[in-house]
Amino acid sequence: MDVNETNRRLLAGNGDLRDALPHLAELARQAHQFRFSFGLDELPEEPGFIAVRGARQYGKSTWLESQIQDTVDRHGPGTALYLNGDEIGSSTRLAETIRGLVPLFRPGAHVRRLFIDEVTAVRDWERALKSLIDAGELRKVLVVTTGSRAADLRRGTERLPGRKGRLARSSFLFTPVPYREFKRVCGGRLGADTVLAYQMSGGSPVACSELAERRRVPEFVIEATRDWVYGECAASGRQRSALAAVLEQLHRHGGTPLGQAKLAREAGLANNTVAAGYIELLADLMCVGVSHSWDPSRRVAVRRRPAKFPFINLLAALVWDPDRPRSIDDFRARPAAAHGRYGEWLVAQELWRRAALRGDEVPEELAYWQGGEHELDFVLAASSYLEVKAGKGAPLEFSWFTRILPGSRLTVITTTPFATEHVRGVTLEQFLLGEHH
Repeated sequence: MDVNETNRRLLAGNGDLRDALPHLAELARQAHQFRFSFGLDELPEEPGFIAVRGARQYGKSTWLESQIQDTVDRHGPGTALYLNGDEIGSSTRLAETIRGLVPLFRPGAHVRRLFIDEVTAVRDWERALKSLIDAGELRKVLVVTTGSRAADLRRGTERLPGRKGRLARSSFLFTPVPYREFKRVCGGRLGADTVLAYQMSGGSPVACSELAERRRVPEFVIEATRDWVYGECAASGRQRSALAAVLEQLHRHGGTPLGQAKLAREAGLANNTVAAGYIELLADLMCVGVSHSWDPSRRVAVRRRPAKFPFINLLAALVWDPDRPRSIDDFRARPAAAHGRYGEWLVAQELWRRAALRGDEVPEELAYWQGGEHELDFVLAASSYLEVKAGKGAPLEFSWFTRILPGSRLTVITTTPFATEHVRGVTLEQFLLGEHH
């Protein structure tokens, strides 16, 4: 997209802007289109600052362009302007560019919105916005930004205290396509393979569409995700080969607790501090979560114990899967252990998605419980637990639960639903649809 041409069109108000907004144009050509749902249903008309964080390949740019089109449709020309952070080299250049755009808004316009895509590509971007806000140059403007690094955008917004206007909420995570929406759009075409296809897609709209249309994830989707993660790895000064080794170990250990010292040793890293740095990078990119051991007596997560590191972006899990499954048939033919890992990761991704919608401060942090011979995959609340089974489950398997964790309730994801007073079995699809409460 030529930014200058796009802004010229936005100021002129030439009706349909899809030929100037390439992601919208591409969306119009897609056979399968999904509704965005991440807690920001409509932009406020007040000035302020909004940050939308999310992984690449999940539709942030398409959403942003749809908001540009909607702003012009509702409020007329000269009310929306656009910048692309990937094309701006420094915070100084960002400030200069914004300063040149602000006077171009239509005089007397009640709504003025500046959309900045991938602002986290600009080093120290928050300094530019802070200086402009402090100088009063953005007092009538709603600045809407997107970024692909959760921690960078989170830390950046924290450096703007008192400068976000009067908005009730200014920070959002751009979450995957919910399973319910995926089933609505693609379920008729995929039938019994709908859940399996959703696991492969990770809720990425482009992967969802390709799986529904061709029953496989094409290499261009794989490469785009791989290039994004490796690019961020290089930008942070870390080694691509070391990151690949860490990802290999996360696949190998699956849903088992893994201490950072062991991770460092098996990935060939210098020490556990280096290993922690790679995990932090993957968490910042919203690819991997951290599940801490839970102490039910104190009702706290114990961070000094080995943690689990579930993928919360299943498209990223697919990209670095050593077996390289690409089609639904490939994925279905895998051994039960692999399906068990992906089932647990899909639940982790869904729990992360729900926490992000609630606005939890650190949604990528989860918890598991382990006691003696028993272990439960997720702690939902102080007295609510969740276990993921790849196959059949029965109440008798969990007769120990009320004795060891009295007063608590357990949900078991299984292929054979059941119900008792304290333990309930539901299918993976029921869980994804929210029918397990």
